[in-house]
Amino acid sequence: MRPRAAVLRPVLAVWLLVVAFGAVAVWRSAVVDVAFKDPGGRIFRDRLSTALTLLVLALLLDAVWRTHRRGWSRASVLATVRERCGWERLALMVSGLAAYHLVYLSYRNLKSWDAFNTPRDADLIALDERLFGEAPWVLLHDLLGRDSAAWVLMVVYKSFTYLVPWSLLCALVFTRTIRRGYVFLAAAMWTWVLGTASYYLIPSLGPFATAAEDFTGLPHTPITDTWAEYLEQRAAFLADPQAPDTFVSISAFASLHTGFTCMIMLMAFYYGHRWLGGVLAVYLAAVMVSTIYWGWHFTIDDVGGIVLAVLAVALAHVTVVGLRRRVP
Repeated sequence: MRPRAAVLRPVLAVWLLVVAFGAVAVWRSAVVDVAFKDPGGRIFRDRLSTALTLLVLALLLDAVWRTHRRGWSRASVLATVRERCGWERLALMVSGLAAYHLVYLSYRNLKSWDAFNTPRDADLIALDERLFGEAPWVLLHDLLGRDSAAWVLMVVYKSFTYLVPWSLLCALVFTRTIRRGYVFLAAAMWTWVLGTASYYLIPSLGPFATAAEDFTGLPHTPITDTWAEYLEQRAAFLADPQAPDTFVSISAFASLHTGFTCMIMLMAFYYGHRWLGGVLAVYLAAVMVSTIYWGWHFTIDDVGGIVLAVLAVALAHVTVVGLRRRVP
């Protein structure tokens, strides 16, 4: 495959995924008779703007690190940026970020419309109780305690917010070729796509919403504030789905905290960074514990997230590289 064709193939494949997933979202919008929403531009415009700002920062940090041996100066840093990232690679990075955030916009709207489906939390609670003899979140509360562990696991859960954008930017900026970065980009996009499908497969809210009495002994943290906010958002949406600022952020199966984190871990191994993959495996275990401890997810949600991550990485490789086994 010629060099230019080798670059254009993943770009075309990624944008075809955007179009296909967007078409599904448009179709679903017509079915539920609710228009696409981006309240205050927070989902697409603001996130993309932040990502582009962070992209510039990541490029500068990369250049600063690579020029430290020959002495730092503005000229040397800018020369390294030009050497590491020509206009073509920069354009492909921006294109990839735009594609990713369009998929995320469709994902968030489809997730919101999942509120019209009947939750199956009772079945998932019954499954967890059959597996463990008691609700696993209650077992974790008794095992780990309801004070210090709650705060530690709150930080672990909230750290996901920063992991997602930075992992994507690191893959685009620090990988040897843009094609390698696009494998991660495609895996991230497939994670949202497959996650959406899982929401509709088993609609659910999560233990915090359907077994709230099990969490009354936990301390008040930003997570408890988020619980209340999300439940209020869902109630407002169901009361008036057409209102421009009503949105839903609750869907339990599968856990995309687990799924996205597992995807990042698998991509670390994919790139050959075994030490980083090992660190991320420990972090993944902590994330899984935090999702159940804080009642965001049932056990099967975390299992589903892992399966979803494996599929996302496999589909990303095929999307960008094809059926060849060699890493680009």
